[in-house]
Amino acid sequence: METRRLVLTLTGIAVVMIVVLGGLGAILLASGGGDDNGTTAGDGDEDGLGERVEGELRLFGPDPITLDPACASDAGSAEYIVEIFSGLVSFDLDLNLIPDIAEDLPEVSDDGTVYTFHLRSNVLFHDNSRPVTADDFKYSLERSLNPDTQSTVGEVYLDDLVGAAEFIAGNADEVSGIRVIDPQTLELTITEPSAVFVDKLTYPTAYVVDQREVGDATCFEGGGWTLTPNGTGPFKLEEWDLGRKIVLTANPRFHLEPAPALERVTFILSGGSSFVMYENDEIDITGIGSNNIESVRDPNSDLNADLHEGPSLNVFYIGFNTQEAPFDDADLRNALSLSIDRNFLAREFLLDLVVPAKGILPPGMDGYNEALPDIPFDPDAARDLLEKAGGAGVIDGATILTSGQGATPSDILQVVLAMWEQELGITVSIEQEDFGLFLRDIDDGKFQMFSLGWIADYPDPQNFLDIKLHSESANNEAGYSNPAVDALLDQADGEADEATRLELYQQAEELIVIDMPWAPLYHGKASYLVKPYVEGFVIPPFVIPNLRYVSISR
Repeated sequence: METRRLVLTLTGIAVVMIVVLGGLGAILLASGGGDDNGTTAGDGDEDGLGERVEGELRLFGPDPITLDPACASDAGSAEYIVEIFSGLVSFDLDLNLIPDIAEDLPEVSDDGTVYTFHLRSNVLFHDNSRPVTADDFKYSLERSLNPDTQSTVGEVYLDDLVGAAEFIAGNADEVSGIRVIDPQTLELTITEPSAVFVDKLTYPTAYVVDQREVGDATCFEGGGWTLTPNGTGPFKLEEWDLGRKIVLTANPRFHLEPAPALERVTFILSGGSSFVMYENDEIDITGIGSNNIESVRDPNSDLNADLHEGPSLNVFYIGFNTQEAPFDDADLRNALSLSIDRNFLAREFLLDLVVPAKGILPPGMDGYNEALPDIPFDPDAARDLLEKAGGAGVIDGATILTSGQGATPSDILQVVLAMWEQELGITVSIEQEDFGLFLRDIDDGKFQMFSLGWIADYPDPQNFLDIKLHSESANNEAGYSNPAVDALLDQADGEADEATRLELYQQAEELIVIDMPWAPLYHGKASYLVKPYVEGFVIPPFVIPNLRYVSISR
C-alpha cells in the first residue's frame, strides 16, 4: 500500500480528506475521512462486535483489497499485512532501518552488490509448526517476481536482483541472485550498487509467507489462504468478516521487542461516521477532516486534548497519460496545472489540513527542495499555453478517472474541475470505478487523466521520483519519459555520497516539474483524535508496523 498506491489511511484511520477505502503508494482524491457525514454510527452489539475484552483497541479501518504480501498495491491492505507478516528488515517508530527476521542488518560486499542476511533461529510461523528458513524467503521472493502470481508490484521492488529480468521473462527457472547458503543464511546479489536496496526489502513483496499454504495461489484468486494466513508478524489474523470487521490478536511468540501489549485489535470496516463513533466511545482513534477540524482545534472543545497532528510523507496529484494525445503535450499539461489555485485548496477549502505542493517530494523528506519555486496560480499564462496546445477544443469533454463507484465524487476533485471550467472554459467529466478495477486500469494505461497520490514506502526520494517517474519503471502509470531525468535518477541510485545523491534527485525533480506529467496538488498531514487511555500510539509518516508499541491503560 503504486504500485504502492496508498489510499491514505494509516493504521486504519482516515486522514485529512480521505474516504477509508483502503489506503502503499495510492492516495485518492476523496472526501469523507473522519468527518461527520451525517450518517449514524453502528451500534457495537448490532454489528456483531460483542463486548470489549481487556487490552482491546478498536479502530475504524479500511476494507483491504488483499492480504497477500506479494500483491498489495494499496496502503489499506498494507496496514494489515505489516502487522500479520514480516520480512528481513523493517522500520522502527523513529524510522530507523532495523533487522526483523534477520538477526542484524546485512553484511555487504566491498563492491556493494552482495548482501548476506543471517536469520534468527527463533522465528516461528503463527501456527508454531516450524521455524522460518532461508528457503522460505527464496520461495517468497521468487513468488513475488513470478509472472504467474500476477503481482503488479514484485518487479517494482525486487528488480535489482541479479537474474530477476530473466526469471520474469520466463528464461530462467529461478532468480540467480537469490541463494540459500544454509537454512539460516540468505544471500542476495543485485546488478549494481544501490543506496536503497535494503530499504526496498521493507515492502511487503519481500515478506515471508508459508509456502505450504500458499502454493501457486495468484493475486486475483481472492480469499483462499489469506482468510487464515500463517504469518510471522506481531499479530495474527483472528477473523476477517468481509466488509464488516477484521480482528487481530497478539502473537505471543513474536521475535522483536517490544512484543505486542494489546490483546486484540478490532478494525470496524463499516458503520457510519468514524467521528461520531469516536464521540460515542465505539472506537478509540479517528482521523479528522474539514467538517470537524475547526471545532476540535478550539481550546474549549472537550476533544481538543485528544487532538494530535503530525507529518505524512505523501503527495496528492492529477496524473496525465503522456503517451496519448492531447496529454502528450507539456504545454497542455502545464495549462491545466497553472489554472489550479493550490493555496485556496489547501488553506481555505481544506483548512490547513494539507500543505500546497510545489513539486513531487513532500516536506520532511530528505532531498526536499526548499528553493523549488511554488507552482503559481496564473490563469493568463494557462490560457496562453492552452492556445499554444491547440485551444480548448483539444481537451473539452475529456474524462478523469477516479475511485469510488457509487459514491459522490470527491469534493476536492470537483473544485479542481470547476477551476478548469472557470479559467479555461473546458468541461471535464469524472469517471468512477470500483477501487480494484481503478488500480488495474491505471496500471494498464486505460485513462486520459486520473486522480491519485503516493505515500512513501521508505523515506527516500528514490521511492517517489525513480519508482513513479523513471521511464523504465513498471510503476510509471503516466508513461512519462525524459532521458535527462532518467540519467539523473540512474546516477543518483548508484551515488555513494549522500549530499551529491540528494542534489541529483533535486535536479531531476526540477525537470519533472517543468514537464508536468503530474499536476501535484498538496501534501497531506496526519490529524487525528486518540482517547487518553491509549498509550504509545502514533501515526507514522508512512505505513510501518506500529501496533505492537500501543497499550491500553484503563
